[in-house]
Amino acid sequence: MKNFAAFFLLVNIIFAGCQMPGARADEADGSSTMLDIQKTEEQLRGHLKALTVTIGERSVRVPENLTKTVAYIKSFYNDIGLQARSDSYDYKGYEVANVVAEISSGPNPARRYLLGAHYDSVAGTVGADDNASAVAVQLETARYLKELFGREKLDLGVKLVSFALEEPPAFRTRYMGSRVYAQQANAAKEKIDGMICLEMVGYACYEPGCQNYPFPLGFFNYPKAGNFIGIVGNFKSSQFTKALVNEFDKNRQLPVVKLTVPFNGWIIPSVRLSDHASFWDQGYKAVMVTDSAFFRNPNYHTPADTMEKLDYRFMAELVESLLFFFESHH
Repeated sequence: MKNFAAFFLLVNIIFAGCQMPGARADEADGSSTMLDIQKTEEQLRGHLKALTVTIGERSVRVPENLTKTVAYIKSFYNDIGLQARSDSYDYKGYEVANVVAEISSGPNPARRYLLGAHYDSVAGTVGADDNASAVAVQLETARYLKELFGREKLDLGVKLVSFALEEPPAFRTRYMGSRVYAQQANAAKEKIDGMICLEMVGYACYEPGCQNYPFPLGFFNYPKAGNFIGIVGNFKSSQFTKALVNEFDKNRQLPVVKLTVPFNGWIIPSVRLSDHASFWDQGYKAVMVTDSAFFRNPNYHTPADTMEKLDYRFMAELVESLLFFFESHH
């Protein structure tokens, strides 16, 4: 009985940090105001075609495609007027790299955020949702942030980092790009007021029952349809998570579900399965923004994870929600 009571006490602690969406995307009122949604959808499709069709598989099994992906990301940043660098490191005898760009109001902005996404895919897949969708959202957010900085006086810095080697066999090893970056950032005492990890953000489903959850969340009143974006944070990041949710709620076209977990997520291992965990482990505030991966997308880590399966309106609305946050936090 004591163990049973402890379990429910722990569940109550977790769910004290939960927030459900206010409305379904297809029922919500209001409309996007910060960007041209249709144009953004087209630009997102362009990135997905480049990453998953022109380049294709982006795994350690095809290292030349990792190099091509780095070149594509850097070329995009150059085209919108941002300087980007490759932070290279060795992976078992060959060079891989994180790609880093930054938009900042000056050398010492009041707040500094990091928007990250891994660009590699699982071997044997082109990784449309996992994780080309996130890279595409990252790039389009950068495009609109650049325009926003040109129109408004913002006391803000946003570092954009595209990480190498999140997927197996590098996953949870010292070769993960996010682990390399987070450890170096901590050693250098880099200021990061919050890290936003984009992890699989392109798949939506609208039929009741299409959305699943990790134990024990399935026993609670979470949405049955997968039309929302999830934000997962640890206890240290709870105020950062709340701030993100408050701004995301302004976009009534994209419902948001929040989950705050204790013990850096170790009690629900599936919430640690991306690059935000590298920053949690270094003491930084970080969240994962996700469509919930294999709890929603049946194509996870299979060759069926292709660009035509994605919901580009869903992704464009996420760009909008991110812009609401960055505009308000300066």
